[in-house]
Amino acid sequence: MIKVAVIGTGAISSSHIEGYLQFPDRCKIVALCDLYPEKAEAANRKYGLGAKVVRDYKELLHDGIDLVSVCTPPYVHAPISIDFLHAGSHVLVEKPMAASLAECDEMNEAVKRTGKLLSVVAQNRFRNPIMKLKQIIDSGLAGRLLHAQVNSSWWRGHCYYDLWWRGTWEKEGGGCTLNHAVHHIDALLWMMGPPVQVQAYMSNVAHDNAEVEDLSMAMLRYADGALGQITSSVVHHGEEQQFVFQGLDARISAPWKVFASTSLPNGFPRENQELMAKIQQAYDALPDLPYEGHTAQIDNVLCAIETGSPLLIDGDSGRRTLDLIMGIYKSASTGENVQLPLQQDDPFYTQEGVRKQVPYFYQKSASVENFADSSITTGSGYK
Repeated sequence: MIKVAVIGTGAISSSHIEGYLQFPDRCKIVALCDLYPEKAEAANRKYGLGAKVVRDYKELLHDGIDLVSVCTPPYVHAPISIDFLHAGSHVLVEKPMAASLAECDEMNEAVKRTGKLLSVVAQNRFRNPIMKLKQIIDSGLAGRLLHAQVNSSWWRGHCYYDLWWRGTWEKEGGGCTLNHAVHHIDALLWMMGPPVQVQAYMSNVAHDNAEVEDLSMAMLRYADGALGQITSSVVHHGEEQQFVFQGLDARISAPWKVFASTSLPNGFPRENQELMAKIQQAYDALPDLPYEGHTAQIDNVLCAIETGSPLLIDGDSGRRTLDLIMGIYKSASTGENVQLPLQQDDPFYTQEGVRKQVPYFYQKSASVENFADSSITTGSGYK
């Protein structure tokens, strides 16, 4: 039986707790930790866990915890994860992996030293439309990828940034690009690989109580000449999120849609029904995942602990995602066309360097300890 601790019992922790509870024969939540112990106690009662509740995670470092879910604000992801890795625990850390590339490297170094597992939450990979889209890309049926369009469209009210740690470069580490589009950026890198250049812009157009951006746009260039674009937002009504890939032979996307063209003698398009049918048949033949979202990623981590099977999302994956995000921040802050990956002597490699370089759009004007309503949304189903 794998003993689990959940560090941070804010809104996202329910996705972890409910995921672990799907596997009662494999794991047991034995401890909860939160700066506000009453929140942890409430979760303990709600789910009937009978877990130990502490305010300081360090009280758990010598309790023989096998696996820890880190669900805290980003600025403490690294120290908590590193401490538990050194204490002999495996770690599942919420997105973003850390607040800087330097911290990512420290976390991955701790993995190498301890031999423990580190997985970074990217639950979108574990959704059927995303997993199937990846498999169709890998099949080559759509041809070489020429262009990617990623819309990480969310909507958050003005009061969203009143929570004490949100809306600051120091504690949240960034705005929608880091904390919302991180899911889509992870999936894009998984499907298409890393770009070599990025040119970006960012702004704060609707949240004058936050230092950070609420809208950004990035243009990507790949080594083979392919291009991509990412819109990151918390101002898009309807939260219509999508991935669209234009291949040499066909267009495919999530939510799922396929279209293929072939050329008429004059160069204008004609629908390629044969290829469309072939791609659709391949898509329809793909099996559904046994679990989706956080539950599926937790299953992946439990299997890796139990059998040594590979993690789908490890610390190296998490670092690659942050590298692109920091490249977007660098370009949007300096106006540069940024070369990727960033190097260790780059100002955007460390938290301190980032905070010195980025724009502070507004002064944070409110600080609420907790919201009474803990309900959240965790992204599109892409269906």
